[in-house]
Parts: sequence; structure tokens; C-alpha cells
Amino acid sequence: MKRALLIARREYLAYARTVGFWLSLLALPFFAVLGGSVPILMERSEPVREVVLVEAQGEGASLSAAVRAALDREALGRQAQALRAAARIEAGPEQADGVRDIAEREGYEAGLAELRRVAPQAAMGFSAPRERIRIVEPVPAELTEVASAQDPAAVLAPWFEGERMLPGDVRLDSAVILNRTDGAPSAVVWSRRATDDTVEDAVRAALVEVNRREALTGAGVADAVVDDVQRFRPQVQLFSPASVSGGEVSLRDRLPGIIGFALGFMLWSLVVTGASMLMNSVMEEKANKVLEVLMSSASSTEILAGKVLGVAALTGTVLLAWGAMGVAGFAALIPEIGADVASVLMQDGLLFYLFAYLAGGYLMYAVIFAAIGAFCETPREAQTLIGPIMMILIVPLLVMQLAMRSPDAMVVKVLSWIPLFTPFLMSARAPSGPPLIEILGTIAAMALTVVIVTWLAGRAFRAGALSGIKLDWKSLGRVLKRQA
Repeated sequence: MKRALLIARREYLAYARTVGFWLSLLALPFFAVLGGSVPILMERSEPVREVVLVEAQGEGASLSAAVRAALDREALGRQAQALRAAARIEAGPEQADGVRDIAEREGYEAGLAELRRVAPQAAMGFSAPRERIRIVEPVPAELTEVASAQDPAAVLAPWFEGERMLPGDVRLDSAVILNRTDGAPSAVVWSRRATDDTVEDAVRAALVEVNRREALTGAGVADAVVDDVQRFRPQVQLFSPASVSGGEVSLRDRLPGIIGFALGFMLWSLVVTGASMLMNSVMEEKANKVLEVLMSSASSTEILAGKVLGVAALTGTVLLAWGAMGVAGFAALIPEIGADVASVLMQDGLLFYLFAYLAGGYLMYAVIFAAIGAFCETPREAQTLIGPIMMILIVPLLVMQLAMRSPDAMVVKVLSWIPLFTPFLMSARAPSGPPLIEILGTIAAMALTVVIVTWLAGRAFRAGALSGIKLDWKSLGRVLKRQA
């Protein structure tokens, strides 16, 4: 055992002393923050499209004004939804809906003032969504001719290419020719970029609203009533006897599914990275004849155990670091949700079950990857063997999404009993409270599989480390038979 611990210490320090390890440790939280920021950054970097609205002959200005008003209402709606999203965590869904309603009725500034009142912390970091379309007014005289021109492209080309500029020295992005087809509003959209459909989508949605509004007002419905219909947001509440309060479902009731999916995905990431490091270590040491030197002073079982324990300690270091970052983040930003997460993890022995799945899953895949590494000397050889295992690992990654929404779905329950999938799917299901027999049964089945896999991998590791044979079904059977 002492030799195994010395090998584990050597394996741990070999990685922990490298800069790459610490960079990879920070990679997940960094990319998690980046992933949450990318949509915001993309919206911020999205250019504002400069658009002119041109009426076809005989239509007058009514259609242009109606489309412009519809686009303004759409922009206000996006601002109102952004205000609601900002207020939701701090103020709760009911007051967040109130912020949105005030913004839609009284304007963005009124909604922002309400956000500052009900959620002052959220309001400090809030910024309005960037406008996507800017309507150019007044329309340059040359562009008014595009509606009647035989060759609109020739009229628009100088503006699209930057030879002619709009007021403010900006380039035209799109020209919208408004018309009526069979009495219904329609449009032809000319865009500077053939791949940019932002203006097209916005104009289509605006024309739908214009047509609806014209139909209602034409039937004698007052404009105020039409506005109320457009702003209507149904109040829908979800209740369940299984909720924490026994009534309305809250974020606290959704946390188990979210936590389960996050932990299952984290385990998947650790297995892939940790087991891959172990395989590469064994493969490198075999190629450099280091394994032969080690086996002159320690048994193959001690070497395998030491390497698995060393990388397990490395994985534990990563988990502790991520856990500390998560606790610090929750405590600083959203302490109420942090307390709910802690209560979910401490409920009904959940933390113990999750640790069992984590340890079992890691050990099962670690010994498999170590055995593969003992038979390979080059990355090319390893890739041919890793491919089938990675295809197996893709299955739980896909099913975990269903497990988060429907942990009792039959396909999820059946796959949870397959040991290679158990640690991931049961990590995702355990916070949702599956029957105790399923938890204990899957842990027992996984533990038995770990024992069998360890036995097989130990013999394969011993044979592969001291030979130059390639791993295939025939040679594997011969090796296991000889070692038995």
C-alpha cells in the first residue's frame, strides 16, 4: 500500500505542478461565465441596421407610419422583457411582471424607475437591449424613387456600397418598399447583405401586427382596446402538491433538476478529462520504458492503484476548487439561491449518494482508460480505442437533458440501471427523489461492475505494460485467459 501511495503522490504532483493543470481548472468556471456572457456580448456587438421605409405610389404615408409604430412597439416589448428578466431573481416573478407591465403601458423610463424601486441591485447593472433597427427620417429624396424604379438595384447600389451616405455619415443597410397586395399590407425588402434577414423578420412581424390592428379598427374596435389586447399577458401560475410549499411551484422546486443536470455534466467532464490524463500518463510511461522500471519495484496492482488514486486526488482538487468558486459566487451574488442549493444537497442523504456515484463512475472509467493506455504507445493507437468509449459516453450526455425534465421517464429509468450510464444519469435523477430501491440498487450494480472491471483491467494492465502486443478481441481474450 505504501508503494501505491508513493506512486499516487508522484502522479498527483506530476500534474499539479504544471501551469496547464491550473489553467484547465479555471477553464470550466471561465467558460461558464463566458457562455452566459456570450449572448449579451453578441447582442451588444450586433450592428444597428439603418433602414428607410418607402411607400409605393398611391399608398400615402399611412402604411409607413403604421409599420414604424409597430416596430417601436416591438422594441419597447423587448425592453420590457429585459426589465422583467432583471427584476425576477431579486424581486420575484409577481413584481417582475409588474415592472414589465408598467414599461409596456408607460414607456421604458417608467419601467426602469419601477425596476430601481423593486430590485435596486439588479437595476445598478442593468442596461437596455440595443436597438436592432433604426428608421431613417426623413427619407432622402433620391431613395423615394426606388419604389417606382424599373431597376431598384441600380438606385440602391451607391447607397449600399458607401458611395452615397445617409445623414450622420452612415451607410444604408436596407430599403423597405411598402405596398398592398389584395388589400393586405406587404413589403419588398432590399438588404445590403444577402445573408442578413434581421430587417426582413422585423418587417414581417410588423406587417402582421398592422394587418391585425387594421382588421380590428375596421370592425369598429377602438384603438385603446386594440392596445390593451396587444399588451395582454395572461397570469398563469403552476401549483403542485409536491412543491416545497405544497402549493405554488417556485424556483426552489426546480432546483433539484437543475442541480442534477449540472452535477451529471460535471461528472461527465471530470471522467473524460481525468481518465484521459491517466491513459496518456500510462501510455507515455510505457513508450519511455518507465513502466518497466516501476514494475521492477512494485506490483502491477500497486502501480494501477497508485495512478488511479493520484488522478483521483487531482480530480478531487478540481472539484474542491470549483465548489469553493460556486459557494463564493452564490454568497456574493445570490445568497438566497445558494441557501436553497445547500438545502437540496443536504436533504435525505443526497450528498452521500452523489459522492458514491462520483467515486464509482470515476473509478470504473479510470481503470478502463488505464488498461487501454498500457496497450498503446502512440496517440493514434489510443484514438482507435477511445472512439467507441466516447460514443458510449455521448448517450448519458443526451439523456441527462430528458432526466432533468422527466426523471421518471421509462427510458431514463431503464438506462439508469446500465452501469456504464448509471453514475451520470443517477447523478441527474437523485436530487429529484427517485425510490430508495433504485438508488441503492444502482449503487450496488455499479459497485459490482467496478469490481469486475477493476479485475479485468488489472490483468490487462499487467499484460499490456510488459508486452508489445496490440489490443484487439483475440489478444485480449488470450491475455485474460493467461492471467486468470
